[in-house]
Amino acid sequence: MKLVECVPNFSEGRDPEKIRAITREIEAVPGAKLLDVDPGASTNRTVVTFIGPPEAVAEAAFRAIARAAEVIDMRSHTGAHPRLGATDVCPFVPVSGVTMEDCADLAGQVGRRVADELGIPVYLYEAAARKPERRNLATVRAGEYEGLAEKLKDPRWAPDFGPAVFNARSGATIIGAREFLIAYNFNLNTRDRKLAHEIALSLRESGRAKRDKDGNILKDSKGNTVKVPGKFKEVKSVGWYVEDYGVAQISVNFTNYRMTPIHVVFDEASRLAAKLGLRLTGSELVGLIPKEALLMAGRYYLEKQGKNPGVPETELIRMAVRSLGLSDVVPFEPEKKIIEYQVREPGPALVDLTLRGFADELSMDSPAPGGGSVAALCGALAAGLAAMVANLTVGKKGYEAVRGEMIDTAVRAQALKDELLEAVDLDTKAFNKVMEAFRLPKTTPEQAEEKGRAVEAANKEATLVPLGVLEKAVAAVRLARRAAGGGNRNSISDAGVAGLAAQAAGDGAYYNVLINLQGIGDAGFAGRTRRRAAGLKKALDKEGKAVREIVARALAGPKAG
Repeated sequence: MKLVECVPNFSEGRDPEKIRAITREIEAVPGAKLLDVDPGASTNRTVVTFIGPPEAVAEAAFRAIARAAEVIDMRSHTGAHPRLGATDVCPFVPVSGVTMEDCADLAGQVGRRVADELGIPVYLYEAAARKPERRNLATVRAGEYEGLAEKLKDPRWAPDFGPAVFNARSGATIIGAREFLIAYNFNLNTRDRKLAHEIALSLRESGRAKRDKDGNILKDSKGNTVKVPGKFKEVKSVGWYVEDYGVAQISVNFTNYRMTPIHVVFDEASRLAAKLGLRLTGSELVGLIPKEALLMAGRYYLEKQGKNPGVPETELIRMAVRSLGLSDVVPFEPEKKIIEYQVREPGPALVDLTLRGFADELSMDSPAPGGGSVAALCGALAAGLAAMVANLTVGKKGYEAVRGEMIDTAVRAQALKDELLEAVDLDTKAFNKVMEAFRLPKTTPEQAEEKGRAVEAANKEATLVPLGVLEKAVAAVRLARRAAGGGNRNSISDAGVAGLAAQAAGDGAYYNVLINLQGIGDAGFAGRTRRRAAGLKKALDKEGKAVREIVARALAGPKAG
């Protein structure tokens, strides 16, 4: 699933009607989901958070910026927070299935549109910046709205999009791409804020002021404070006391959780706390968190225990929540706190049915779910069996040499299993889109032309879904071959069934690709897809045969003398 988060900051925090007018624009875009609206009266600023596929997020961001330009007049704006325009800053954040480069491109697309259609000067910052000196938000915002007219006269500060003309009503907008910011608090068994802050100074990238033997802060030749760097890059932290909980906390902002994961800082904070006679009792998440951050933590703590991290997603998240003490001060609810879970489609999914329920639904007189969904399910079962064999191998005496290979097999198989389970519903959704396209009217030539385009597009999507299943089936049969070749001998038959299920998944997906190609008029697309499918089928047959031969040899037993 391709997901992008967007966190625009609007220069209005006191008028609920104006704020609602802006957020309604976001909610009106199909695919965009509004997650949070956080207004501040003293700052006169509202931070809005929403998420969705890249195209939906880009459209929602533009509409919100356009509406803000209508309802906010910067000529009368005052507030405690620095700001440059009606929409002060609008960052795009990669969540899943997209890269930082994708978000930088998105920032450029929206920035150009804002300048061209709304007449608002746009600066790009962070990962989207086109000049090194514009990466830092504070640098771009320097001088604020009141200094913008003069700033635009300086050729060095010509906007990235739009003319260097002062827009008195809307100011300028800063658009960019950055990593997901995780706001996180570590809980201590003390009320002493100073002790919490002492740990925070050691953790954060900026570190602490260097002092002489008498405790005086040291300065360099230019009068600047000499700093002792902290332990972790992309980490900001401070100690404080929270009266509501009656505990001191180390408040941490992770500005790049991939570079510095939350679990690594948590464990180091635990170590530093122990040196001060303290103990971390748990932690608290403020706002939302990407699923991958918790999956990383779950794998980390399982590996520390000598366990195989190739377990289901739910188990990884359970391990992370337990190990980090995320329910220490308030209950941690994954469905509400994990950002990807916020965009799950409502309504029942095929994969949520019981085995009997799925089989019953399959057996009815409706054409979907059908062979495509069953092929995806077979692939998921194959990957699940490969993971099972690998998990039954790790830690067993006599299999020490293949431990690393089996851990890798289990981790890959778990991810593949989840992707194939998602395809169970994707296949049915793709078929339903084809049916919807066929139901479009064709009374006029224009309608007939539009219907033809819709049917062609739907058929292409319905072809690409099983093609993806075929690709994953090849990956699954390769994992089955690994499990059969190096896994626990007592589970060789399970590895064999994994190979057979993967073969069935691939063959079924191949059939669905071929039948869907019959309804596509784009000869180039059809030719490319057919060649790709044939190559994958060849690889599938080769790997499937190898699994069957390994299993057959293992089950043949000793020959009679």
